[in-house]
Amino acid sequence: MERKTTLYIANLLQSCIDKKNHLSGKLLHAHIYRIGLSADTFLLNRVIELYFKCNNTGYAHNLFDKMPQKNIYSWNAVLTQYCKAGNLENAQKLFAEMPERNTVSWNNLISALVRGRLEREALYVCNKMIWEGFVPTHFTLASVLSACGTLLDVECGRRCHNLAVKIGLEKNVYVINALLCVYAKCGLVRDAFQLFEDMQEPNEVTFTTMMGAFAQTDRVVEALEMFSLMYRQGIQIDSVSLSCVLGVCTRGACGESGFYDGSLCSALGKLVHGLIIKLGFQSDLHLCNSLLDMHAKNGDMDSADEVFANLPEVSVVSWNIMIAGYGQKCNSEKAVEYLQKMRSCGFEPDEVTYINMLAACVKSGDMEIGRQMFDCMACPSISSWNAILSGYIQVGNHKEAIKLFREMQFRYVKPDRTTLAIILSSCAGMELLEAGKQVHAASQKAAFHNDLYVASGLIAMYSKCGKMDMAKFVFEKMPELDIVCWNSIIAGFSLNALDKEALTLFQQMRQNGMSPTQFSYATILSCCARLSSLFQGRLVHAQMAKEGFMDDVYVGSALIDMYCKCGEVDEARQFFDMMPDKNTVTWNEMIHGYAQTGRGCEAVNLYRSMIRSGEKPDGITFVAVLTACSHSGLVDTAVEIFDSIQRDHGLEPILDHYTCIIDALARGGQFREAEMLMDKMPYKDDPIVWEVLLSSCRLHSNVRLAKKAAEELIRLDPQNSSPYVLLANIYTSLGRWDDVRAVRGLMSDKEVVKGPGYSWIEHKREIDSIMVEDNLKLV
Repeated sequence: MERKTTLYIANLLQSCIDKKNHLSGKLLHAHIYRIGLSADTFLLNRVIELYFKCNNTGYAHNLFDKMPQKNIYSWNAVLTQYCKAGNLENAQKLFAEMPERNTVSWNNLISALVRGRLEREALYVCNKMIWEGFVPTHFTLASVLSACGTLLDVECGRRCHNLAVKIGLEKNVYVINALLCVYAKCGLVRDAFQLFEDMQEPNEVTFTTMMGAFAQTDRVVEALEMFSLMYRQGIQIDSVSLSCVLGVCTRGACGESGFYDGSLCSALGKLVHGLIIKLGFQSDLHLCNSLLDMHAKNGDMDSADEVFANLPEVSVVSWNIMIAGYGQKCNSEKAVEYLQKMRSCGFEPDEVTYINMLAACVKSGDMEIGRQMFDCMACPSISSWNAILSGYIQVGNHKEAIKLFREMQFRYVKPDRTTLAIILSSCAGMELLEAGKQVHAASQKAAFHNDLYVASGLIAMYSKCGKMDMAKFVFEKMPELDIVCWNSIIAGFSLNALDKEALTLFQQMRQNGMSPTQFSYATILSCCARLSSLFQGRLVHAQMAKEGFMDDVYVGSALIDMYCKCGEVDEARQFFDMMPDKNTVTWNEMIHGYAQTGRGCEAVNLYRSMIRSGEKPDGITFVAVLTACSHSGLVDTAVEIFDSIQRDHGLEPILDHYTCIIDALARGGQFREAEMLMDKMPYKDDPIVWEVLLSSCRLHSNVRLAKKAAEELIRLDPQNSSPYVLLANIYTSLGRWDDVRAVRGLMSDKEVVKGPGYSWIEHKREIDSIMVEDNLKLV
């Protein structure tokens, strides 16, 4: 009779547990005491389970503590509650106190440790479980494999795989899916695919995992084919698999993973959109947000707008995706519009909203709105600080960036390596040595002084401020160096006209086993060009050819510049003709090379070939071709090209263009036209134009205009020796000795001194410079 009563009450308790009927359960608990079953462990275990299910943990623990006889199920009930609540400290303490344990006990603790991100401890507990003679179940292995995937511990994953085979779980779908995740996260797609092919009945989790594995390892096409196979085999497609394939389409459409057919991925994304509607998932908010994200990252904001407008419900995530999408399109106005709509609909922006708005404004160059967004953040994250700082640098407002960095320090926000690199860029941009030194000190305080990223910024800052001794000090103090640091120091020496030292460092870099990059070669070729060192330039050319940089357009442009400046224009043209890709810089270098060597007709012909090829000329192109015309006496061609700058190409002529055309006119003896142009141009007070005119007056002995040009130059810069020397030379060539003495007297009165000139010569692979003293001896 007592046995029947116990079973009857147990069934009633189970009903209360299923329905979470707390009140009825308490009445049953009281009835158990009243009929003398207060020592019945079986019933009391059910009551404990009921209290935990109804969130009355106090009653449950109190009952557990007072139970006269506890069994394994009693202990497991409390352990399960601790594990579900994430109370790992009490769970581990209770586990240690248990008089006996079963597989459920071990599984509970292991899975709780994995959920609590204590993966290493979970692996330790699993090893202890096996050592104590318990055989892991599929639940055990699924939890342990999850820990292996998080830790990217493939060796542990393989041991679990072997264990699964040993205990007969190698075909269990839960274990196989967990193994797939480990191999996928560790980038072992071949192992994952082999496992997938051996599976007898893969499910939707299996296919979704394989899609993620392929996408993660830059194999977008295979990921899409896996979804297609899943669909053809009639595997149930759920919201998770649809969200995964949308992520794959997003990855491909963004041009990631080396998959650049964005239109194909966009089309596939729209097919998936249709499938979502067909399968009735259009009300799944998470899935709809994935769809929004796919359209937004593909830049198809019209489709994103349409999806957003038809969403049955929206979340803050939905608004954030739209704001980020318009930010990606550099449309800060539309992003602001969505932010305003978001607020008017009762949604409170979160940190991600402000970061997305800030990114939108930074990308659009709208720093006024960007600063407003930043100021709205109660406690900006370090990424937000970095975004606003980089935004100010992007628009060239280095002063505000430095000011904001100081505010960041006053707020006790610890900078990271990105912050320091950004602010060092501002210090370099403004050549603020003292501010740069303060950032250097801050980097040491934050323990980033040995960080390669920060070190490169420090080297660049000291180089820009002309302090190569400090730049070299930072470089030499680094415990290890990467190619960026080497490039920074070489570029620093090059920037400060220390080209021989840059060449020496380049050689040291190669001796240390560091492979040069495009930037390395472009920089060192510029050094060879400035030194007119054809021997060194050819050595670098040979190294480039050996290492496969010949098709790089930037390195190729630097190589053309080097050959031209070393006087080997034909060799430069030969290389130019072989280049598979050319940009405006490449054409400019070749045109300028012809200009430098007085081959004006070839420069003009090349310029016209550039126009025919569809390459758009820029301001430098016109400087090069006009210089060529000037040096070769092609005055009419120069005038024609000058007139086309604004008329045909929509560019406003700048000072350099006016200088070139005036030089061409004056060299051709067309002083009247040159004077008329000077009267109309907006650069009348620039000394360069007058110097050019004065030089041409010497060629044609135009004393009247020479005197006027010299007077203008002396007015603009009385201490510049050039106009005195040039005017005196004109008088000398005409035998006007009284005027020569007058110029010399004027120089003496104003204490103007002509500086020495320099020449350099290359011999025995070394480059020496020679100072040429010139005391302006005028008879």
